Amino acid sequence: TVVVVDYDEEWPRRFEKLRARIWPVVPDVAIRIEHVGSTAVPGLAAKPIIDMTVVVGGRSDVPLTIKRLATLGYRHRGNLGIEDREAFDGRSDLPRHNLYVCPEGTIGVVNQLAVRDYLRAQPDAARHYSNLKRRLAVEFPTDIDSYVFGKTDFILDVLRRVGLTDEQLASIERVNRRP
Repeated sequence: TVVVVDYDEEWPRRFEKLRARIWPVVPDVAIRIEHVGSTAVPGLAAKPIIDMTVVVGGRSDVPLTIKRLATLGYRHRGNLGIEDREAFDGRSDLPRHNLYVCPEGTIGVVNQLAVRDYLRAQPDAARHYSNLKRRLAVEFPTDIDSYVFGKTDFILDVLRRVGLTDEQLASIERVNRRP
């Protein structure tokens, strides 16, 4: 079920608690852990699931990071069609979250940070995005793919505004468009 709720002041604290559990197993391979996605934008409506990305120095750091996260019970799911973004199953005993690992500077993390930072800096765009997400959640309450596809044009427009290249945009569009 696709549920979009008003911004919750608890989301940043949930992220910090999750980050505090993960950081001790990755400090020598990770550069940082970023709170990404809609729950990272104050005031933005979102699905109540924390998105977080472990940013590593390079592709060669990804396998070790996957092994380290496994020690905390995370199961690696692969890149799910997004180059340089490795996904993990969330732990059911923790607050709902999506966990990713991305090498620094790759499209897997660049687009996440670009959208987050743009929406943080542009309250009108964030309001528009909240309204779009709410409408899509009502229109597609049981179809997450249609919900995600419905946001694609907005996301691509934001990424164009912040200066992503045509090549970068094409790689994102391939993943976020209906086949």
